[in-house]
Amino acid sequence: MSRVYLVDDHAIVRVGLRSMLESGHHEVVGEAAESAIALAAILLLNPDLLLLDLNLGDHSGLELLREVQRRRLAVRTLVLTMSTQPRDATEAMRLGAGGYLFKHASRTEMLRAIDTVARGQRQFGPEVAELAAQANIGDLDLLAALSRRERQIVTMVVKGHTSLHIGKQLCLSPKTVDTYRSRLMTKLGVHDVTALVRFAIRSGVIDADGD
Repeated sequence: MSRVYLVDDHAIVRVGLRSMLESGHHEVVGEAAESAIALAAILLLNPDLLLLDLNLGDHSGLELLREVQRRRLAVRTLVLTMSTQPRDATEAMRLGAGGYLFKHASRTEMLRAIDTVARGQRQFGPEVAELAAQANIGDLDLLAALSRRERQIVTMVVKGHTSLHIGKQLCLSPKTVDTYRSRLMTKLGVHDVTALVRFAIRSGVIDADGD
């Protein structure tokens, strides 16, 4: 039996999930519709498993997953979502989700996934693997569109180097480095360094530890 915390912005969905979990001999220790409330409860209740929807009204469940990872909380996470966006699946994996399951899954599939993730194993079915592959292919296409110099600058920016330092290393002025940086971010469709770091990890430019 696992102690489970539910996060979904639809009360009727939480009711159905609670019933399913309790019939499967799991204990539902709490539920929430918002990530901030959920985080406070997780810190207090220390559940074994977080069953997390990605669409939480104006927010994303990925924000909560990111905070769980940042705080290194012991709770395991199974994402239960309607999202078939490749980047949602890959980001959930990158942020440490133990599983990614679609809401159209059967009761048997859901309980199996919950049991699997609660045991510390990973549960990503063929559909999710295909989404991840699509996301990686898209990122690699974007990476291929960058010049050699732009790739060098991406690598140095995501490792935290300033324009002044990059310029010295590449024999460029800081202003030229800024121009390169602005141009490559436009090509990649990212708007800040945080998003650029995520792209670099997904596409293999750097690993999750920044190496």
